[in-house]
Amino acid sequence: MTVIDQIYQGDKSVAPPGHPRIIALANQKGGVGKTTTAINLGTALAAIGERVLIVDLDPQGNASTGLGIDRRNRNCSTYDVLIGEAPLRDAVVPTAVPRLHIAPSTMDLSGLELELGNTRDRAYRLRDAIAALNNNVEPPLDYTYVLIDCPPSLNLLTVNAMAASDAILVPLQCEFFALEGLSQLLQTVEQVRSTLNPNLSIHGIVLTMFDSRNNLSNQVVADVRQFMGKKVYDTMIPRNVRISEAPSYGKPVLVYDLKCVGSEAYLKLATEVIQRERELRTTH
Repeated sequence: MTVIDQIYQGDKSVAPPGHPRIIALANQKGGVGKTTTAINLGTALAAIGERVLIVDLDPQGNASTGLGIDRRNRNCSTYDVLIGEAPLRDAVVPTAVPRLHIAPSTMDLSGLELELGNTRDRAYRLRDAIAALNNNVEPPLDYTYVLIDCPPSLNLLTVNAMAASDAILVPLQCEFFALEGLSQLLQTVEQVRSTLNPNLSIHGIVLTMFDSRNNLSNQVVADVRQFMGKKVYDTMIPRNVRISEAPSYGKPVLVYDLKCVGSEAYLKLATEVIQRERELRTTH
């Protein structure tokens, strides 16, 4: 029995069959815990019963590496999907975590913008690939969540993610200049909403690398909550050495050390994400 199976106690999904919730993790600032959150939120959602696909859209491929996918074995990647050479299902591989799959990336993604040029559908490549995920597939890949790990920039890859998504989740580091660039990201979301995806929303902002002993961390939390209100999740991800160590072993922190405060925080965040989904479904 895996550590994930120790947590799982039956299907708790709130997503309707065949209609996964698609959430892009985006922030054009690097080093904010975006990929770490994609890996560990995906793992935590799977641990409590969701069926999760992570789509790695970052050419660095750290989400893929952090889930133990060897760079030498990425024969089909999200690059192949976005240039139209393979369906998304061909890129999907299982991870060591039950109910968690990933479509890995390679450095080839860094040349995608040049590759696609002014192709008319270039902003919708990922949306169409996800929509076609279950075409002629038996049994269907019945995911309840698709999490997209975006690169740390507002380029064509991030626009593809936003055009494909129901909502954006923004990791925000509890450090000086945390709010710098957030307004630009929110403007980009508005532009995508008005031109490419009218249903796109902000799912929430998760504060990462929080240190309760640090006055600056506490001030950033207060400022972000004042600025963004209820969009900020109650759960904060603490600075935790186990979170930092886990990727070097190709493991999510929940697999690396289930009992650490980092694992506890991501499980709480997953529960909060699901609770927001329930609230959304009861109000629509």
